[in-house]
Amino acid sequence: MAGPLAYHHIDLVNCFGGKPMTRRLLVLALITLVACPGLCGLAGAADAPQASARHIGVLVVGFSPESEEAKAFQQGLQDAGYSEGRDVVIEWQSALGDYGKVPGLVAHLVERKVDVIVVNTTFAAQTAMRATSTIPIVMSVVADPLGSGLVASLAHPGANVTGLSMMTTDLSAKRLQLLKEVIPRLNRVAVLWNPATPWHPKVIEELKAAAPSLSIELQFVGARTPEELSPAFSAVRAAHAQALYVIEDPFFLTRRQMIMSLASKAALPVTYGERRFADAGALLSYGAHFADLWYRSASYVVKILKGAKAGDLPIEQPTKFELVVNLRTAKALGVTIPESILLRADEVIR
Repeated sequence: MAGPLAYHHIDLVNCFGGKPMTRRLLVLALITLVACPGLCGLAGAADAPQASARHIGVLVVGFSPESEEAKAFQQGLQDAGYSEGRDVVIEWQSALGDYGKVPGLVAHLVERKVDVIVVNTTFAAQTAMRATSTIPIVMSVVADPLGSGLVASLAHPGANVTGLSMMTTDLSAKRLQLLKEVIPRLNRVAVLWNPATPWHPKVIEELKAAAPSLSIELQFVGARTPEELSPAFSAVRAAHAQALYVIEDPFFLTRRQMIMSLASKAALPVTYGERRFADAGALLSYGAHFADLWYRSASYVVKILKGAKAGDLPIEQPTKFELVVNLRTAKALGVTIPESILLRADEVIR
């Protein structure tokens, strides 16, 4: 370090004619430069994580850290004045749709003694609550925290957990109704569910309650591994189903290309709760806007970092919903989408 600095000092002194006062000022400037390089943009130290930065652990089960939802969460923190690297450090853990990885990932975050854990899915929330009673847990996207027994009430969650409910069970009947509206002749629908997902039985109850009024007969087929998907579709074909209702699940979301390939071979219209399925070829998707829920979950994290107790923060519900219709798929299946549906759609894939 001494060589380069000495070289620049000599050049600058010579440039100013070697006057004593000028030399003293230059020496003082150089000392300041060495002591505070970040002020002059000569080093990246200012961008490095600060020792006082709070540590946030984020466990995503069905999404990736590069997803739209993850970016929405980061934007929520930024809009609240929390700069990543300066104020907070985010440690991302992804299970890639595999529930079997969740306990280990939760244990890792607990061992790291993060200041708060953010989870999406009921199973991840349950696992985190079993692993720690002290680290605050924020649910970014959880189907039914009250019905799943995660919280005592929506207004006063209690324990160390809070966050957002995506009202999946409340939307189940609405999604089935939309499918019937799109295909009026529909009377046999297969429902793909995951026996490993804690809240799926509640959705099944909701669908069973809604089906009679729509003159729809339901056939339920379960799959929890990729190897079980093909046999599940064989059961769907054997039931002569006219459409497939896929209950939201991280496993199904990460295997959506495989599911849509099987559905395409069977010429089955598919509905799901999140737009990625419509992008992959499903006839329609309708549900809570996931990115908005992730954005809002950042405000919970901020409140907790400022001293609020998780159990004192009321659980909120979605305020934005998204209906996406895939006209390309409709044309391929010979389905005519009613104008009333197209006018209500947030996006139409043409």
